[in-house]
Amino acid sequence: MSADAARLDWLRLARTPGIGPVSFFQLLHRYKTATSALAALPELSGRSRRAQPMAAPSRDEAAAELKATERYGARIVLSSEPDYPPLLKALGPPPPVLTLLGKADLAARPTIALVGSRNASAAGRKIARDMASELGRNGFTVVSGLALGIDGEAHAASLQTGTIAVLGGAVDHVYPPQHQRLYAEIAASGLIVSESPFGYRAKAQDFPRRNRIITGVSLGVVVIEAAERSGSLISARVAGEQGREVMAVPGSPLDPRAAGTNGLLHQGATLVRHAQDVLDVLSSLHTQGFSAPDATPFEFDPSGDEPDASELARVRDALSPHPMPMDEIARAAGLTAARCAVVLLELEIAGEASTLPGGLAARAF
Repeated sequence: MSADAARLDWLRLARTPGIGPVSFFQLLHRYKTATSALAALPELSGRSRRAQPMAAPSRDEAAAELKATERYGARIVLSSEPDYPPLLKALGPPPPVLTLLGKADLAARPTIALVGSRNASAAGRKIARDMASELGRNGFTVVSGLALGIDGEAHAASLQTGTIAVLGGAVDHVYPPQHQRLYAEIAASGLIVSESPFGYRAKAQDFPRRNRIITGVSLGVVVIEAAERSGSLISARVAGEQGREVMAVPGSPLDPRAAGTNGLLHQGATLVRHAQDVLDVLSSLHTQGFSAPDATPFEFDPSGDEPDASELARVRDALSPHPMPMDEIARAAGLTAARCAVVLLELEIAGEASTLPGGLAARAF
């Protein structure tokens, strides 16, 4: 088989509805190639409780996505390829496929995420601008999510030094529309990253996945203003689970926009006031001569045995509607992480579980 055909099959498997990152790499491990895994899908899904068997996109559909992406000026990168962001590749498992628009080398430099409130105060916006521009001058690529408020300020202040915008939708979907010009400037001089297929429009449930990529591609995350139920707090929690540095800017106890950040500090996040504080924290990571940390290998069960009814029931009972780290699910089910991943593959194919980047899983609805 040609390299192009194998690449198309990798994309087809990654785009198959109901196949998340954990299941993708379990299938790749079990069947050795994406092509063989695709051939096995009808039988696997036929054993499940699904009303309809899993259906992967055809090669023509995958080729059409590649062409549409290339016509737009972007490119699809597999997690096995050299242009894939190195820090994200270190996650176990990483998103199997990303779409990149712009300068991929920005993700190979030292990176820091700045996130926070959409409804940011004037003070919060100034802190974001000052911090982003100073970190950029010190050689860091600034990563954020292109949202209004703190995200937009961080991107705008680091355009000249390097910024990465991670989107919830496809690379061709600018959201919010107020950031059309900022998006164009980042596409021209920075990097746009998306896990979604070309043409996809973001939904509310896509933003936690976007947040995991923001933190996964970064050495650490700084939260600047966040309410108690802010999505930025999800980013902070996931960053901690990924082994990233979590930092927060303190705010007035009387300002609800600081309730989340003050809570992070109470829970042990590192207090930072300005860029120099962030640089002091990051200096301990030895970012001179930067390279990605050693990847935490994704564990595979050596037995290869199919899960029995008891294992399926224990993992099913351990799943929550909210994404949880797989090692926590394994612990609750009394299994090793490697064995839990095998069981999750069966449950995901059955439509009972969903797996997410960063080794997370949840009960499917």
